[in-house]
Amino acid sequence: ETVNRVIYEELCRGIISDESRKQYVKIIEKLKEKGAQGVILGCTEIGLLVKQEDSPLPVFDTTAIHGYRAAMEALKD
Repeated sequence: ETVNRVIYEELCRGIISDESRKQYVKIIEKLKEKGAQGVILGCTEIGLLVKQEDSPLPVFDTTAIHGYRAAMEALKD
């Protein structure tokens, strides 16, 4: 519920708040306690809120990953 609310009511509207960042970090901490080894940011807007330095787990930002791969493909011989 929190994840979707922050995405649609804040991030999609250009609102980035420290309180929402703290809520996301708490969710990530709970995932770590349950055995998660990393977090995939599967929505393009989440990367605006949560950075690697905010997270106790490795963060995989799909926007950055896709951008990197697209650039690598474009630069191929």
